[in-house]
Amino acid sequence: AMLFENIGLMGYEKLFSTLVKLDYTQPISDENVTVMDTTFTDIPVRLYLPKRKSERQRPAVIFIHGGAFVLGSCRQSPLDLLNRLTANKLDAVVVGVDYRLAPQYQFPTPYEDVISVVKFFLEDKTLAEYGVDPTRICISGDSSGGTLAAGVVQQVCFILEAFDSFILYYTFFQIQNDPEFKNKFKAQALIYPGLQLVDISMPSHQEYEHGPVLSRNMAIELGCLYLTNDKALTQAMRKNQHMPHGSGHLFKLVNWSTFLPEKYRKQHVYTEPVLGRLNTSFSILLDNRLSPLATNDSQLQNLPLTYVVTCQHDILRDDGLIYVSRLRNAGVKVSHDHMEDGVHGALSFMTLPVYLRLGIRIKDKYINWLEENL
Repeated sequence: AMLFENIGLMGYEKLFSTLVKLDYTQPISDENVTVMDTTFTDIPVRLYLPKRKSERQRPAVIFIHGGAFVLGSCRQSPLDLLNRLTANKLDAVVVGVDYRLAPQYQFPTPYEDVISVVKFFLEDKTLAEYGVDPTRICISGDSSGGTLAAGVVQQVCFILEAFDSFILYYTFFQIQNDPEFKNKFKAQALIYPGLQLVDISMPSHQEYEHGPVLSRNMAIELGCLYLTNDKALTQAMRKNQHMPHGSGHLFKLVNWSTFLPEKYRKQHVYTEPVLGRLNTSFSILLDNRLSPLATNDSQLQNLPLTYVVTCQHDILRDDGLIYVSRLRNAGVKVSHDHMEDGVHGALSFMTLPVYLRLGIRIKDKYINWLEENL
């Protein structure tokens, strides 16, 4: 992909996107599950509705796909399989969300698309239409889908922090008083999530700088497409000098030397990120919808039951590990599976032409946790 871009054929993200689209599936129902493509508030979604009769209301799962906010769809064959199996085994309604993608639609559009779908689905009339128990709803996501899921849960469960320019302020968005958020999530499931953009030089970033699957440079390149067309941010992030002045208070919230278990620190020495000299257009980096990990402990304690999967050979490993530590410190009940042989994006390798047993194991652990906790 980088070769194609360097010789001027097409942008690397366009080639990735083209290849991913070859794996899109049609909404094919089977003997157990009705599958249909529709829209919630004009946002495309794929619904999985169990066929068997039920005398009680069903649980529901909203699944947010990954792809660095630039690639992917809930229609990809591995995720179609995952959501189909989830619906069948749990006798649950499953909603896959196809939010709009960068670089055509940059932040906060993908986030707002997911929020829009969530608001619609959590309405009493929607839950009643699909026979969903309002006390048994989970939001899940893999990779950047986990980023979106974690950010949405924080907004639904408590006050949304907002930042403007270099001055911290709070928008007291009381979800409890918002009729659109009368119903809450019982649980969240985050599968190898990216949870912060504050520090791009954690031990996992250093150990797996060149992958496998997701390299540090690729993550930065794709992540910046989500935020801006200005290449200055890309260069600053490579040096870990991208956070604007006035953001130093966030460093303690993602400090790996404080929150990472000892075995993952190894011989690494903590170096605080350098405050950059970027112009105010990048104050967007202070928005914690981009970095759910950079949220105060007093607010984390409001979060629901949480499941986290981390992979050892993954640059995003430490994001998940730190979130597990911070959530537990805040009193949130957390289940955590760490895949010692894990690589980023494993759920995408559950179907041919690329098949990994690792993806099947993660799928099984995820569905089993949902079955036990929803």
